Amino acid sequence: MEHQPTRSPAAGDPSRVIETVFRMESPRVIAGVARIVRDVAIAEELAQDALVAALERWPRDGVPDNPGAWLMATAKHRAIDLVRRRERYARKLAEVGRDLEATPYHVDEPADPDDIDDDLLRLVFTACHPVLSAESRIALTLRLLGGLTTAEIARAFLVPETTVAQRIVRAKRTLAAKGVAFEVPYGPERDARLGSVLEVIYLIFNEGYAATAGDDLLRPALCEDALRLARVLAELMPKEPEVHGLASLLEFQASRSAARTGPNGEPVLLGDQNRTRWNRLLIARGVTALGRADAVATGAPGPYALQAAIAACHAHAHRYEDTDWARIVALYGLLAARSPSPVVELNRAVAVSMAEGPGPALEIVDRLAGEPALRGYHLLPSVRGDLLARLGRTAQARGEFERAASLARNERERELLRARAQDCR
Repeated sequence: MEHQPTRSPAAGDPSRVIETVFRMESPRVIAGVARIVRDVAIAEELAQDALVAALERWPRDGVPDNPGAWLMATAKHRAIDLVRRRERYARKLAEVGRDLEATPYHVDEPADPDDIDDDLLRLVFTACHPVLSAESRIALTLRLLGGLTTAEIARAFLVPETTVAQRIVRAKRTLAAKGVAFEVPYGPERDARLGSVLEVIYLIFNEGYAATAGDDLLRPALCEDALRLARVLAELMPKEPEVHGLASLLEFQASRSAARTGPNGEPVLLGDQNRTRWNRLLIARGVTALGRADAVATGAPGPYALQAAIAACHAHAHRYEDTDWARIVALYGLLAARSPSPVVELNRAVAVSMAEGPGPALEIVDRLAGEPALRGYHLLPSVRGDLLARLGRTAQARGEFERAASLARNERERELLRARAQDCR
């Protein structure tokens, strides 16, 4: 039987209030319940049961003064009832019972914030476990931590809803079958798992920042979800420099979102962007997060901190012509040494073209032509086309832009590349 807190009349439509509260509180509710039942799938079901209870009671009785605590308490009491009903959880029941006697849960009092944070951190590491595929990690993270529905995730990534549903179901089954512990790992395993967590958040943001397919260049909701997750993680793990590095990078990148598209949604290249439209508040947050990364770092900066430092160079330049390209080239050199990849080298080539001219950059790009990882990557011929155009080799540039357009899956990028090819005529 759930405790009944003091209630206040709901302001506006209770169903909308419930939806908003649940989207905000569901990650903490799932995390808190998962600590009891040790199963993410069951925890999500119990959180949904609490939502159903809210939909039944709040329109009739009014929204509780502390709706998040009400949902948490309701879900936890149902979790405890579930444990009691299952004989195979007898030992766990004894442990949970002792914990409950020591720390009773009252819906009219906020739970210990540190306790909630610990649970949330466990949920982050569980949803992003490397035993899952990248696609499954992303879907499960957005479902459990982002509060998105299956339909919303499917729309964001332009895949059928059934595909997303299958990924989430398989992810939960895999976690259960592999016996993945609901815990924050330590030592080398923690380092490996943290990399997976950061990668998932990074991939979610990138898909929103430059959509790989579809008619729109940006998907702001995905950027907002990833940025919120990065901020939460930075508060939960204040001594991890790469967590702050990722948060800083996303703040800087998000600050340019409003200037990256024109009135009709067409892409606006970095050199043509109206920098007065860059969000100075997000830039300030990026600077602060980068400072925190530097303050807690004990060695050389990691890949996310280096990328954030590159983004900071752009943020500090009031005009495109003021960009410190020499420093960006140096930072890309450090990034290539720390985290070598053809994509990093391609980005370094762009910076070299601005610092030293298109000729030296073209040599770098031509060396990348045979890289298997860049086969079918539309930005390789796009960069090469730009360098050739700047060297006056317009016929070759046109061919590269046309090839890039044929490889691009995003319609807005295709339009831009076709226009650039047309300009070469």
